[in-house]
Amino acid sequence: MTRTALRICPLCEATCGLTLTIEGTRVTGARGDRDDVFSKGFICPKGASFGAVDGDPDRLRTPLVRRDGELREATWEEAFDAVAAGIRPVVERHGPHSVGVVLGNPNVHTMAGALYPPVLLGALGTRSVFTASTLDQMPKHVSSGLLYGDANAIPVPDLDHTDHLLLIGANPLESNGSLCTAPDFPGRLKALKARGGTLVVIDPRRTRTARLADRHIAIRPGTDALLLAAMAHVLFEEGLVDLKDLAPHVQGLHELRHALGDFTPEAVTGACDVDTAVIRTLARELAAAPTAAVYGRIGSCTVPHGTLASWLVDVLAVLTGNLDRPGGTLFPQAATDKTPRPAGPGRGFTLGRWHSRVSNHPEAKGELPLSALAEEIDTATEHGEPIRAVVAVAANPVLSAPDGDRLDKALDSLDFMVSVDPYLNETSRHAHVVLPPPPPSQSPHHDFAFNTLAVRNQVRYTRPAVPLEPGRVAETEILARLVLAATGMHGADPGAVDTMVIDQTLGKAVKDPNSPVHGRDPRELAAQLAGDNGPERRLDMMLRLGPYGDGFGATPGGLSLDRLLAHPHGIDLGPLRPRLPQPLKTVSGKVELLPRPIADDLPRLREALGERADGLVLVGRRHLRSNNSWMHNVPALTGGSNRCTLHIHPDDAERLGVRDGAPVRVKGPGGEVTAPAEVTDGVRPGVVSLPHGWGHDRPGTRLTHASTDPGVNVNQLLDGSLLDPLSGNAVLNGVPVELAAVGEELTPVT
Repeated sequence: MTRTALRICPLCEATCGLTLTIEGTRVTGARGDRDDVFSKGFICPKGASFGAVDGDPDRLRTPLVRRDGELREATWEEAFDAVAAGIRPVVERHGPHSVGVVLGNPNVHTMAGALYPPVLLGALGTRSVFTASTLDQMPKHVSSGLLYGDANAIPVPDLDHTDHLLLIGANPLESNGSLCTAPDFPGRLKALKARGGTLVVIDPRRTRTARLADRHIAIRPGTDALLLAAMAHVLFEEGLVDLKDLAPHVQGLHELRHALGDFTPEAVTGACDVDTAVIRTLARELAAAPTAAVYGRIGSCTVPHGTLASWLVDVLAVLTGNLDRPGGTLFPQAATDKTPRPAGPGRGFTLGRWHSRVSNHPEAKGELPLSALAEEIDTATEHGEPIRAVVAVAANPVLSAPDGDRLDKALDSLDFMVSVDPYLNETSRHAHVVLPPPPPSQSPHHDFAFNTLAVRNQVRYTRPAVPLEPGRVAETEILARLVLAATGMHGADPGAVDTMVIDQTLGKAVKDPNSPVHGRDPRELAAQLAGDNGPERRLDMMLRLGPYGDGFGATPGGLSLDRLLAHPHGIDLGPLRPRLPQPLKTVSGKVELLPRPIADDLPRLREALGERADGLVLVGRRHLRSNNSWMHNVPALTGGSNRCTLHIHPDDAERLGVRDGAPVRVKGPGGEVTAPAEVTDGVRPGVVSLPHGWGHDRPGTRLTHASTDPGVNVNQLLDGSLLDPLSGNAVLNGVPVELAAVGEELTPVT
């Protein structure tokens, strides 16, 4: 029997609504849901391949437990017995920090990944926390924390209303957007141009997004902060600063002007390789536009000054009066956000509350740099215990973090490792226990994280499209049982985890004078919760306590799970609106334009004024049909342009004797790889590009299709020593490399 079912796509940050075609229990097709309140029918190749991703025959169907050195199929009871027996002795003997928790990118794409890892971290009490954020977006979290007092207060461009959009280090026509949840990002950019708006792209590659732009600036990689600082300097110098309605909410304007005094267009032009006249034009056009937004992403984050670049993106919005303004950048308000507190001073944001044991890296947002994971395992010091056990949830750092060879060896040395992963991949192959979640069609979906970054306020929820296959365990139950096994409560009812969270949350809410349930009985409130299971009851609670919620009857007609279920295509909550000063949690209660950590890092940026890359530098690359290393095992999502090739400019290829399609050796500080050359003027001279997420040639994996064309691991070129000091983010772009055609000599990297 053929039927259809709705499902929110979990394969990238656009969160498009899908209509799945299902035959029996198999997904045989996917198309865009034209009635979805947010995506309105848009779909990309990843969403169209939902059925192939869902039905990949290499997906694990039963747990694996290591016995006599080999991973073998086991029952769920045997698997969780092994988890409890593996982790608890490590904690009891060496303390909680000897257990490292590694959270991968897919966690924010699942309901379970949002609800349970925070509980695990709180229950374990470990400070050894590592996530994919320090390979991607941590600079934006840190800059937001310092500016606004909240690391998760990230303003997004008002794409549908802006007159002028400047993108730096972003390629949303391939990525579908990141830290900016926007179905049909390409269509929104084309609509911007159709209404007479201007699109400017700053990128060392002529990406698909750059080809759409009115102006493309091929900047030298890694110099984004210098260019943005010079633009801010021009605004001050030419009297173009106009805070508009922001003025009462901002402090530090005069100090900022003084701090940026050295960053003139003339001073930065040599390092950026952008003409001074162009820099001044960029600043003037930004200031002159009726409304304008600046959006920086991974290319401007994964560089030596990533936090400063992220900070300057928002500084430009403030200086032109475009922060918290329709057509500028605005703070979304998700349906599951906590009840908004009254505006006023907060606790602020603090960096470096603890440090990594080996290299003394400061924590940021409760995390240590993922680049430091290997040394935290394999290096003994007098400061604390090494990591002896690892809990990895949807993480593949052997491919995603620098120097996978070292991490390979380090993971092999652990006393114990458990991996929650549907695949036996380059990282999970080291685990003593692998716990496979079911495919996405068999899981519910609500976007907790991405709705806080959405370009329009809305809320959607889809229940599983297909019943759980016999022998499967829901991902929510897997993570709940993992919490119990890791914290000494093995064997307890997994529903106890949800009950505990509900009791704690409602207990706090009734004591909060700003809560709609202040003074009420938490037990009475808990009894009102709807839902078929613990995760749904938690979602109902969050919706009802949230900014649009019914407040458990206090606001009739407000949001609840029952109301959301009655709207299967979602509920539109309206366009983004100005919210300042309410989101601010700084000690001053204002936007703090020049926080002390930023001011202290500016001398390092001044030093970069005199730096020049003598040889070639490496940048990454994103493909529309790929999301990190997730999807290379799906034939429909590989091939074509989604290939692991080295992009090199024709001038550089001729100089080095590199032929199109011929193998090229690439050497960086961490190692060497060989990849086929793709000669193209899509990269500027002096720059080469390799995509990330490849390198599926390590033994012991079960990735049949990916291993037939494995590509190379670009992160093996890095040794992990180069980080943005404020955020701990790995420097993945603008890294010096040496190239030679196979058979030719390489010169050392300096």
